[in-house]
Amino acid sequence: MLKTKTHRGAAKRFKKTASGKIKRAKAYASHLLGGKSSKRKRHLRKPGLVSEVETKRISRLIPY
Repeated sequence: MLKTKTHRGAAKRFKKTASGKIKRAKAYASHLLGGKSSKRKRHLRKPGLVSEVETKRISRLIPY
């Protein structure tokens, strides 16, 4: 039986939590920041979670 390989691109973008959920970075925080409020930018720094629909698909990419 072959070992499952980790998708290296996905491994750099997602991390698994202890409960099995998948953490991700939020979008819209890299440029054009002058037009966004401080509150909005502050909230974009915090991690988000992958939706339940996508969790199974991402889990296959990062099995370990």
